[in-house]
Amino acid sequence: MAATAIVRDIAKGETFIEEGDSASDFFNVTRGTVKLYKLLPDGRQQVTGFAGAGHFLGLAVSNTYAFSAEAIEPTRVCRFSRPKLRELLHDFPALEERLLQTACNELVAAQEQMLLLGRKTARERVASFLVNRLETAMPCAGPTDSVALPMTRSEIADYLGLTIETVSRTFSRFKAEKRITTPSNAEVVILDRPWLSGVAAGLQ
Repeated sequence: MAATAIVRDIAKGETFIEEGDSASDFFNVTRGTVKLYKLLPDGRQQVTGFAGAGHFLGLAVSNTYAFSAEAIEPTRVCRFSRPKLRELLHDFPALEERLLQTACNELVAAQEQMLLLGRKTARERVASFLVNRLETAMPCAGPTDSVALPMTRSEIADYLGLTIETVSRTFSRFKAEKRITTPSNAEVVILDRPWLSGVAAGLQ
């Protein structure tokens, strides 16, 4: 796959996948963070997810992209041609199984988002978001309780289906209870991970 990849650096704020465009390529994020979103007919934006290093984008699509992707910090991606991918899958069956699993993970993430928006309270949504960010941190970073938040509070609110004020109040409440601390707007340190996981699961 590396031999067929085209490496591209994406500037912060640049959209490199447009919803509705022909899905001729798929992408692997190797550095940075990407915001995935859909536009409503009236121009409003719904953030559907955030993708970091190691994530594949555009595998579980048909002929057109079902979402847009924008870099929210300097990002690097590898772009792969879907026609060339089909040739590789013919030669390397194990690769097909690996990419199928990745596509299935995209569907599981979509189901989790439906649960998040449909059933969880604001407190549970924010806790779930932080726990998920912690669990999806790069493995090479080793065990850590620090969560990078390159996205804005507005983007977090949009993703969670909340207002900015509600997100900010919930962060402040977690800080006051000494469950988290925020060295900066771009970082949260989890002080009580079991408690936060309990809140995310609706057990606290």
